[in-house]
Amino acid sequence: MGTASNPLAIQVNGELRQCPAGLSLDQVLEVLGYRPQLVVVEFNGTILPRQRWPQQAVQESDTLEVVTIVGGGS
Repeated sequence: MGTASNPLAIQVNGELRQCPAGLSLDQVLEVLGYRPQLVVVEFNGTILPRQRWPQQAVQESDTLEVVTIVGGGS
């Protein structure tokens, strides 16, 4: 079944989390249980536009700040 690589250790909202190696940012968000259409992501200190997520590789020690967008209003 192919070679499984060790999971990456990344920082998510100040917590050390693990995810499979070789994933793009949008895939990592889904693995971590986020709904990508409902979040804004700061990747290593830079807010990344959503259209860049599929091309953005996630590497060991990357830092993500994930903010959930809350709908609604008055």
